[in-house]
Amino acid sequence: MPRELPLILASASPRRAELLTSAGYVFLVEPAHVDESFLRGESAETYALRVARAKAQAVAVRHPRDRVVLGADTVVVAAADVLGKPIDAADATRMLTRLSGIEHDVLTAVVVLGPAGELTEVVRTRVHFIELSADDIAWYVGTGEPEGKAGAYAIQGRGARFVDRIDGSWSNVVGLPIAAVARMLAEVV
Repeated sequence: MPRELPLILASASPRRAELLTSAGYVFLVEPAHVDESFLRGESAETYALRVARAKAQAVAVRHPRDRVVLGADTVVVAAADVLGKPIDAADATRMLTRLSGIEHDVLTAVVVLGPAGELTEVVRTRVHFIELSADDIAWYVGTGEPEGKAGAYAIQGRGARFVDRIDGSWSNVVGLPIAAVARMLAEVV
């Protein structure tokens, strides 16, 4: 049984909170409001790690050193295209059209700040999408589920019908690779 940590999740994501809760962690939620703009020439991995670190650091400065802060950021990468959260329905339609019938990667960068310092990891999961019709995409965008989701889909929701298979961590695609987080939390205390 892992020891309980004075853990703070630096995220407003209900999916990350659900994953941590399901894994048995007790934690506080403190969203970090940071600039998530993509920098020109930045790789997807560098971008996700920079944003995850900024989230963790923004929350860590408000707390004593005996706290553990967890920050994360998830992006979807199709070939060289980095897909974050859609800005509107048209953007969600564009992203889903881009993902239709192809394999893509989901990257989640995790940063843990604690008494023993900082740990970082970027977890990659390969997702295989089925071919989507224009009607499939219009229906899904109409559900509202793509809002706030990297790549405009939720594998744990209605978007699951588009996923043929994955290679890697399912929880990573949801937004937090729990096995990696558990390992990192054990190391940072």
